[in-house]
Amino acid sequence: MKFFIDTANLDEIKQASEWGILSGVTTNPSLYAKIGGKLADFEDHMVKICHIVGEDVPVSAESTATTTEEMVAEGERLAALAPNIVVKLPVCEASLPATHALAQKGIRVNMTLVFSAPQALLAARAGARYISPFVGRFDDIGDDGLTQLETVVNAVKNFDYGYWEQEGGPEIITASVRTPNHVTQAALMGADIATVPFAALKKCVHHPLTDRGLELFEADWEKVKAQA
Repeated sequence: MKFFIDTANLDEIKQASEWGILSGVTTNPSLYAKIGGKLADFEDHMVKICHIVGEDVPVSAESTATTTEEMVAEGERLAALAPNIVVKLPVCEASLPATHALAQKGIRVNMTLVFSAPQALLAARAGARYISPFVGRFDDIGDDGLTQLETVVNAVKNFDYGYWEQEGGPEIITASVRTPNHVTQAALMGADIATVPFAALKKCVHHPLTDRGLELFEADWEKVKAQA
């Protein structure tokens, strides 16, 4: 499984990149606003992220357009910022033709806000390079987000799609990840990617037995040094 980080925070992106595990970044204007950013500076911020991770690491930048024509125009502008920019669009009637038009131009689209297998299949057929079904938001309303994710993965993996086969796509991004268990189950069911907020990514590093083992190791090492 590939790990993407879901953030606009440059320090978090730098740290995840230094870990050597980062395969991509997903972000949006809302996440940028949470760190004090302004919409007018969003595109410049995307360029900064691209410079940090390098041109081989995809960076999903979300469009704020609402019509097909606006999505295509904004998608072309975003894609021109850096070679690794992926245009992020929400699945809807306006975005499907926009995705198709952008894919024909060789511009990658990450279709987000996917909550069902039919939505995912439509996204794949339209030409989306990445498809992002949400897990945590199902859990928020008392539904089983992992079961919904498994349905999407099984449905999409049943078929071949011509646009991005040479890149191994379309790929399924497990989105709205809240816990290490979301990552574990997504990996077991064959999702390609998990896009994880940095706080949740750090939780994946830790385990109570590991943390206790480190404490014991440090205590033993202190005894050894004291006896030296």
